[in-house]
Amino acid sequence: MSALAEIWQTVASEFSDIADIKEATIIVLRLGLAVALGAAIGYERERRGKDAGLRTHMLVSLGAAIFVLVPVASGMQVADMSRVMQGVIAGVGFLGAGAILKQEKDQAVRGLTTAASIWVAAAIGMAAGYGREATAVASTLVALFVLAVVSRVERKG
Repeated sequence: MSALAEIWQTVASEFSDIADIKEATIIVLRLGLAVALGAAIGYERERRGKDAGLRTHMLVSLGAAIFVLVPVASGMQVADMSRVMQGVIAGVGFLGAGAILKQEKDQAVRGLTTAASIWVAAAIGMAAGYGREATAVASTLVALFVLAVVSRVERKG
């Protein structure tokens, strides 16, 4: 075997983590759904002029889905997955903390809802990555209801 053929075989084996078209379809579906649902929440935040908007929520949801999807596809046990999920939850908490600002002059705290929406986008991404697509969609609908409808009720009250 020539050196070039050996290099090609090595490269091909390194990219063989997707076994067949069924697995590829599952991966694309789960990651695509995570991005689309994160986009729905991000669009709502973007429309309201918040700093963390469309791209941020899409990336948070995608990242969370990847962190869950890769171990699941590799056959990780449920008990071990809980530790992965705990790490994602804690990490996204730090990201959300960056969205929270305390205004010095009026002592007001801003960004709590955006931080919470980032956290929810990660949870939705984890659900999609884990294969709980219906749960991810339902959670997104509830989150959008809270962000869009409840805020109107708050302003009127």
